[in-house]
Amino acid sequence: MRSKMFTLLFLLAVATPMFAQGSGSSSSSTLPINLALGIAAAGCGLGQGRAVASAAEGIARNPGAAGAIRTLAFIGLAFMESLVLFTFLTAR
Repeated sequence: MRSKMFTLLFLLAVATPMFAQGSGSSSSSTLPINLALGIAAAGCGLGQGRAVASAAEGIARNPGAAGAIRTLAFIGLAFMESLVLFTFLTAR
């Protein structure tokens, strides 16, 4: 588990600035913004994975409540995705 965390932090630190567009300013000022976007995207991915897994388990346990669980899962996924979109918009 610990090595996975270090791998994730390494990927966030290295891969995120690679996708940033240059605005003519120094790259040191964009590093915190890129790290924030990477952390938000990683958190979103982990949260969405857990939410979908929990929704699938809930539907498997109680198929009669599938409609309500699916609706709440979609609303939760939309809120999680909006976190990354808002971080992306603030980063630009």
